[in-house]
Amino acid sequence: MPYLVAADLPVEPAGIRFRSLLERPQILRMPGTHNGIAALQAERAGFEALYLSGAAMSSSMGLPDLGVITVDEVCFFIRQVARSSGLPVLVDGDTGYGEALNVMHMVRAFEEAGAAAVHLEDQLLPKKCGHLNNKKLAEPHDMAAKVAAAAKARRNLFVIARTDAAASEGIDGAVARAKLYMEAGADAIFPEALHSAEMFRAFAKAMPGVKLLANMTEFGRTPFFTASEFEAMGYSMVIWPVSALRAANKAQEGVYAAIQRDGGTQNAIDRMQTRQELYDTIRYHEYEALDASLVKTVVPQGMPQRD
Repeated sequence: MPYLVAADLPVEPAGIRFRSLLERPQILRMPGTHNGIAALQAERAGFEALYLSGAAMSSSMGLPDLGVITVDEVCFFIRQVARSSGLPVLVDGDTGYGEALNVMHMVRAFEEAGAAAVHLEDQLLPKKCGHLNNKKLAEPHDMAAKVAAAAKARRNLFVIARTDAAASEGIDGAVARAKLYMEAGADAIFPEALHSAEMFRAFAKAMPGVKLLANMTEFGRTPFFTASEFEAMGYSMVIWPVSALRAANKAQEGVYAAIQRDGGTQNAIDRMQTRQELYDTIRYHEYEALDASLVKTVVPQGMPQRD
């Protein structure tokens, strides 16, 4: 049903629902959903939680993933994705948009917008995609202070601390940071840009009992692993951050090229979602039926007379 009907909305807060999903033995699979309709498509495909990537949000705005977008802009995306799907959403919080108080503001804003979880990274601005080179890292205790601030600000939000340290400090350095972040109040750890099964296993072995997030992004440092393979290596969550956006962008590029080449879309119709498929996805007729159940046209009975 449309999200407009209060009786159909989830009763439990998003963060609680996210934690419940992590209590199950199987890995939690979260595809990247960069807007409301992508979230609806992922929900229809059977996913139980979603991911909102900073790179995908930035790219969809025509911007690089360099920490340019703001808290309020991210909240616009959170509301779309959480509202349309009704599912718990893990949100990329970048570096927290500043220091401790800024992190607390981010947490409150994200949770009020409908986020279930957030991850916070230990890079310095201008931050980069975790799979690029020359990343600058915050001092471990500075990052731990941000994690503590996030934990203090949240009601139910699940807080994941991401460390980009493996590339420059090795697994041991990344593990040391992760343990410090857990002590500061993180609920889980996201070791970014590990580039072999051995690294994933070694990190998990060094963090027994800790919930871990794996990032299966394309065109990065991490080889392709399936969700089951990550689970076998000791990971509780896996994200595919930009996969759907990459596919959508490639499809759009083809349509624009076809219009320019052929003078119209007649040769691209077979690659398009039909009107019926679009309406089914956005539940057009459910909204129409809801409106009809509330508002009925009243036909005037007779013409009013002048006094």
